[in-house]
Amino acid sequence: MEQKIKQDDIQIGTNIRKIRKSKNIGQTELVRLLQLQGVSMTRETLVKIERGIQHIQATQLRAIRDALGTTYDELLR
Repeated sequence: MEQKIKQDDIQIGTNIRKIRKSKNIGQTELVRLLQLQGVSMTRETLVKIERGIQHIQATQLRAIRDALGTTYDELLR
């Protein structure tokens, strides 16, 4: 079973959205980048993660970090 991150999901989602927008990457583009890394995710799932509605899995967080070229510190602050 995939490990889920237990934290303030709303804050992580907000940070993902903020970093994504600062790099001018749309949701569809980020999902495409994640799928290229072998992470199965839909745009709807990304929306839920960014809104704090859905927990993020460890593999998803790692892939988002890599796709956005950021750090865990930036994502988890």
